[in-house]
Amino acid sequence: MNDVSDLYTQARTWVGKQATRPTTARDPVNVPMVRRWCEAMGETNPIFVDADAARAEGFAAPVSPPAMMEVWTMAQYRPGGRLKDDSIPVLELFDNAGYTGVVATNIEQEYDRYLVEGDTVSFTAVVDDVSEEKRTGLGIGHFVTIRYEFTDQNGEPVGRMLFRVLKFKPNLAQAPAPAVADDAAKPAFPHPRPAITHDNAFYWEGIARRELLIQKCSGCGELRHPPGPACPHCHSLEWDTVKASGKATLYSHVVMHQPRLPTFDYPLPVLLVELEEGVRMVANGIDLPADKLAIGMKLDLDFIEIEPGYLLPAFRPSR
Repeated sequence: MNDVSDLYTQARTWVGKQATRPTTARDPVNVPMVRRWCEAMGETNPIFVDADAARAEGFAAPVSPPAMMEVWTMAQYRPGGRLKDDSIPVLELFDNAGYTGVVATNIEQEYDRYLVEGDTVSFTAVVDDVSEEKRTGLGIGHFVTIRYEFTDQNGEPVGRMLFRVLKFKPNLAQAPAPAVADDAAKPAFPHPRPAITHDNAFYWEGIARRELLIQKCSGCGELRHPPGPACPHCHSLEWDTVKASGKATLYSHVVMHQPRLPTFDYPLPVLLVELEEGVRMVANGIDLPADKLAIGMKLDLDFIEIEPGYLLPAFRPSR
């Protein structure tokens, strides 16, 4: 049996077994955490933060947004990574075999009821599936699916989740040679390209003209980003666009260290900016090293030409 099939066979033995230890949330559902999540997500439904509004809808207390179900049980952040007890052995199996890259590919959640203030959430996790080796744009790899079952403090089901990741090896063997014969030169890996659809084609056409276009609902006038087929406020399918001024504020940011993908420099700052028009977007920075980032700093729109004819929006410190 070759190494590839042997690895796959070993990984398949985990299907149906516990993926990681059962976990209980460190904190019960509470309004302060819900409020901050809603502010970050732009959620304005009052039943999540206001007791009177919640009671008017038949709830005994404010409820948690359904999409927060997993948030309550997230592991504590540790600079050194997960504790051994929190590890996921089937993923470590691929790490040890050289499949060190990881990227989340999709998530499916189902909800049985709203979580109410005071609920304490727990989960159990089982390996649901491991795919055969696949060749992807990131490199060869395996898709690993984990099924989570969520319960409340009484052991009653409140929801479930399927979470799928790709564990991969960057396809270095097929990468083109460096453009310059220099020890410090980087291989000319192709930069990831966006998936252009009917809904977002206008956005990328604008970027190619060095314009940042924001989708505007023709029904209620609300601006939205990223682009979508329907207005989340009034559900109208009719829309137009407005050109952004280019003025923005740094709303938040993260600095990525892993996974390390070709074409990117690490540590990699990723910005969440709030445009002058009120919508937020994720973007790259220019002349913005990680140690110079400050929430609230003023930014100006610019564009980076990644490859001839391929531009990305980016933001630099305001002049």
